[in-house]
Amino acid sequence: MIKFVVNGRDAFSEQPDDTPLLWVVRDELGLTGTKFGCGVAQCGACTVHVNGQPVRSCITPVSNVAGKKVTTIEGLSPAGDHPLQKAWIAEQVPQCGYCQSGQIMQAAALLAKNKQPTRRQIVQHMNGNICRCGTYNRIVSAIQRAAKEV
Repeated sequence: MIKFVVNGRDAFSEQPDDTPLLWVVRDELGLTGTKFGCGVAQCGACTVHVNGQPVRSCITPVSNVAGKKVTTIEGLSPAGDHPLQKAWIAEQVPQCGYCQSGQIMQAAALLAKNKQPTRRQIVQHMNGNICRCGTYNRIVSAIQRAAKEV
């Protein structure tokens, strides 16, 4: 049995050690905000935080999070009032919305380590999180807006 913490609560998984964290989070724990996109860590839709660092949960074996803290989009702010979540709405970022939880989690990791990132730093940090709808300019604007509140 693998023990870890998800969104501040103890979690346990009896899945095989090599089961991707994504499937444990979605199927076993019922936290469906984290999305499956590509399955090979190329799109970022599955981004969660492990001990505060963004990781692609589709390729992270659940055994890698034993004893660690995992934060999903549901745990970023249970009330939905994290500055990034509010900025995402204000800047009208989502279109289809599929990549948005991964985008927000990637952005949250940036703002946790750099409270006032430049546009270039934002673009560099967010590189690798794909938005098929192409809302990249709105994503950057939302991160800049949120940076004013964190």
